[in-house]
Amino acid sequence: MKFTPLPLEGAYRLDLERKGDSRGFFARLFCEEEFADHGLSTDWSQCNVSHSAAKGTVRGMHFQRPPEADAKLVKCMQGAVFDVIVDLRQGSPTYGSWTSVTLSAVGGEMIYVPEGFAHGFQTLTDDAELLYFHSKSYSPQHEGGLLFSDRDVGIVWPLEIGTLSDRDKSLPPLSQVEPIS
Repeated sequence: MKFTPLPLEGAYRLDLERKGDSRGFFARLFCEEEFADHGLSTDWSQCNVSHSAAKGTVRGMHFQRPPEADAKLVKCMQGAVFDVIVDLRQGSPTYGSWTSVTLSAVGGEMIYVPEGFAHGFQTLTDDAELLYFHSKSYSPQHEGGLLFSDRDVGIVWPLEIGTLSDRDKSLPPLSQVEPIS
């Protein structure tokens, strides 16, 4: 795997190193030793799939608070998404900043999201499906969220906003989100 640091410390874009022949290819999604060499989580306690039917759908921006804050490894298995993270770490020099990676089934890239970040995405195709590995199991009492359209964060979504849950529409702006320590 190729690990490319993103502008927000601790976050990475991961590209598969495909070994191919006339049959197709083989590639590793995870290697404990390589992740540990980069200081990344190597313990995954939960794995989820997210399917979005319509292009333009936005999901996010979601996170979990300590002691259940979790790192994520996200891969697009079908279609393509504009994947976004926002730094919510208390005292971070990039607090409130965002960055993005386009994830596609064809490209095979992944994003590593450290603890202390909000995460969300917009589908660039119909029938987009993501595979998520989480370092902690979901804990409803520790979940939090950030408004996807907060002007102070300024995420520039590539498409017109399509389907959006009532929950995500009502998440608070950054000014009302307590930093994650």
